[in-house]
Amino acid sequence: MLSAQNDTPKLASRLIWTGLGAVSILFHLGLIFSGLIPNLVSRPLHLALALPWALVMVAKNPTERLIGIILSLLGLAATLYIVVYQDVLGDQYGYLEGNLQIIVSVVLILIVLEMTRRAIGWPMPLVALIALAYGLWGSHLPGEFGHPGMPLESFLGTLTITEGGLWGKLTGVSVNIVAIFVIFGAVLNSGEAGQGFMNVATAAAGRLKGGAAKVSVLSSALFGSISGSASANVASTGAITLPAMTRLGYPRAFAGAVEAVASSGGQIMPPLMGAGAFVMVELTGVPYTSIILAALLPAILYFATVWCGINAFAGRHNLSGLNSADTPTLHTVAITSAFFLIPFTVLLVGMFWAGYTPQYAASLSILAGAVLLFIDGKLSFDWKRTLLRFETVCVTAGKQIAMIAAIILCASLIIGVLGMTGLGIKLTSFILAGSNGMLWPALLLTAIACLILGMEVPTTAAYVICISVAGPALNQLGVPLLQAHLFVFWFALLSTITPPVCGAVFIAAGLVQENWLKVALYAMSLGIGLYLVPLAMIANPALVGLEDTPGDALLSFAQVGLGLFAISYGVISKKAALLRLFLILAGGLILFGLPLL
Repeated sequence: MLSAQNDTPKLASRLIWTGLGAVSILFHLGLIFSGLIPNLVSRPLHLALALPWALVMVAKNPTERLIGIILSLLGLAATLYIVVYQDVLGDQYGYLEGNLQIIVSVVLILIVLEMTRRAIGWPMPLVALIALAYGLWGSHLPGEFGHPGMPLESFLGTLTITEGGLWGKLTGVSVNIVAIFVIFGAVLNSGEAGQGFMNVATAAAGRLKGGAAKVSVLSSALFGSISGSASANVASTGAITLPAMTRLGYPRAFAGAVEAVASSGGQIMPPLMGAGAFVMVELTGVPYTSIILAALLPAILYFATVWCGINAFAGRHNLSGLNSADTPTLHTVAITSAFFLIPFTVLLVGMFWAGYTPQYAASLSILAGAVLLFIDGKLSFDWKRTLLRFETVCVTAGKQIAMIAAIILCASLIIGVLGMTGLGIKLTSFILAGSNGMLWPALLLTAIACLILGMEVPTTAAYVICISVAGPALNQLGVPLLQAHLFVFWFALLSTITPPVCGAVFIAAGLVQENWLKVALYAMSLGIGLYLVPLAMIANPALVGLEDTPGDALLSFAQVGLGLFAISYGVISKKAALLRLFLILAGGLILFGLPLL
């Protein structure tokens, strides 16, 4: 009897969160099929649905939970005010009228900051607070970094009651596209698709030299293409690949590095790219299909370089492949691979053949994936298992949509202030002046900015902030729009494997119980492509031209690949020092200077 009483609150909690997740899923899918909904309706409701996940679910103690509930209710009231009065607010042109609207505006901004703090910690909200302080009091700064100033009602109103600031383009991407692909990933990962990825990777590479490490690379490339999160990738695929590598005697630091590097690559692998592809669509105006085609060859080069590095390490440490008993049968691979191939086929056919928008094609893929949740790899059906899977979908999707919403809303505040005050233009001028109008110094300054920002904020947020500042400077120095965006997006990933703050390395090091610095040193060697491929994209523009000039793109792909392999072997292999130095220098020439093809 006592056990039943104790289980009742847990069951009620599960039902509440499952219900909230289901509402979030139905709302975002409904937007795709329901036609045009005003932005000042859909975007505030997107925030309203994220409130309990970002403020209550993540609470660490009862006091924090109570505060989260109060803040959620206040946020709900503020968002509903925007929704109910959206026609009236649209006629105010960003100027707040009366104390109530000022209170609503302040409440919205403070709640977004607190949501972001609870979701990812202090750094990003602090950047937003500094930006807000600059917007409010920057007019008192002397010199070129001051701004003319604006009335409080205009400043707050532009951020909170217009389709700028909180409800701008970035939030639109979160509402209409990112949320749909998050649901897609949640559906795939709640069923057999993850095991399907592992089985395909194990069958393809498991018996090769260094096979367990290569399985990690392939599975992370496949899984990362839908997860879009280095940390989630390490935690999921690493739970399987890391024990396999350590059991075969691979050095723990090497095993952790392989998983960290492979998992980081998931964020640059199309089609999802950690939500970055969709943000890039909005910021560049380039079609989604063009972006993923441009990003494809560089992403393949990254993983191929990791593969090459594993071969070099395998020669140093005599790393064996998996035993035949540890590899799945062809029948198992064929069955389990269908769990991700069918939804992916629906997605790709919808986008490339039927001409649907990415979000509409993804919605159809979600329906296909949901049907597959009813069966497992043995084609058996079980109601209890199916219900648990749908519960996992609802909770996972609700939580991840809310986290991305918090990040993007906070980034929208920062971008809004940059635009209103002209600070973005001033920082762009600073980069141009600091580089003396030369491209490569400007790229170096941009890379440093990306590394510093990426240490404390998620990749997509670091990319958005950096491209807002550095993008115009790179464009003025002759870098085409899409190249500049891809360059900044790649370098926003540097901090996943580069000390002192390297999130993917920390997680992998914890899983293998090894010193994180050792793991980081291995990771930087294996992941050298993360540092070099973005530079190669600038030096070899044809590399991102697969859609328009496929022949030139493939020739550039071969040349850059040859240079990367030479540098990787030179850095990692145990050959004589002079030979390694020759390989590194020759690789650099091939990569940046010598037109072989």
